[in-house]
Amino acid sequence: MKKVCCVGIAVADVVASPINVMPDKGKLVLVDSIRMVTGGCAVNAGIDLAKMGIDTSVCSLIGEDAFGDFIVNELKRWGVNISGIVRSSRSATSSSIVISDGDGERSFLHTIGANGVFSISDINWEMVHQSDIVFVGGALLMPQFDGEETKAFLKKVKSFGKITILDTAWDSTGRWMTLIEGCLPYVDYFMPSLEEATMLSGETEPQKMVTIFKEKGAKNVVIKMGEAGCYVAADGEVFEQPIYKVPVIDTNGAGDAFIAGFIAGLAQGYDIRASVLYGSAVGAYCVGAVGASSWEVSKEAIEDFIAIHD
Repeated sequence: MKKVCCVGIAVADVVASPINVMPDKGKLVLVDSIRMVTGGCAVNAGIDLAKMGIDTSVCSLIGEDAFGDFIVNELKRWGVNISGIVRSSRSATSSSIVISDGDGERSFLHTIGANGVFSISDINWEMVHQSDIVFVGGALLMPQFDGEETKAFLKKVKSFGKITILDTAWDSTGRWMTLIEGCLPYVDYFMPSLEEATMLSGETEPQKMVTIFKEKGAKNVVIKMGEAGCYVAADGEVFEQPIYKVPVIDTNGAGDAFIAGFIAGLAQGYDIRASVLYGSAVGAYCVGAVGASSWEVSKEAIEDFIAIHD
């Protein structure tokens, strides 16, 4: 069983649901629940992997505040190695207000906080050395780390012989490929969403996106397409994988859950098709509960789910 290190953004999410109409100025709207959950690609994937029995560590920067305490406690609760978590008095923990509507779709109010000053100097290299798979989650939401630092980090990780995985977030600054291009030659599996891949490549068809990403150095590409599933061009295979049709409560963290399942497949030695199927099953578990990582799952549950639905 391979070990995994998740590097990148950590966020405390305050989720209000369901909200189908925003209150007028000075007014109040009642909702069924308001709760705090963990968020951020590295933390979400780290917790999801630990639930499935994968030996996982997280390297992130958080503040010395209540939100940071919450993230640390949740990581410890699920058995994630927190040796790579750095606490800083310089910045508050990144946080979001997540507005989830009745169909499970969500919108965000976000403060970048400590993720904005996270840098390569915050990396716990011992955690990286001890891992077999290194996942960078939340690229384009870490202004200090994005671009040259991410490139340098991935290049060094590849020199250690590790498997590298890179996931992107929405880039509100519009720099997109300017920051990502130099990283791709050191990426084994590039896993953007369809919307992010469109902005990065300038193309609208997955086949053309893959061509561009591979020309720029990415060895394998998996494009997450939401309700349409995913488009895979990896390990010599090209195929589309549909989603599992399940009731949707909250889509928050579904992409991170898919990646966690995919990584769990790789960590267990599965081939590309089985790893993608594993990711799809974990994503299906995620959308059935409120919050990115508040739901419970296990390796056995995922395997049973796949056996029943396939």
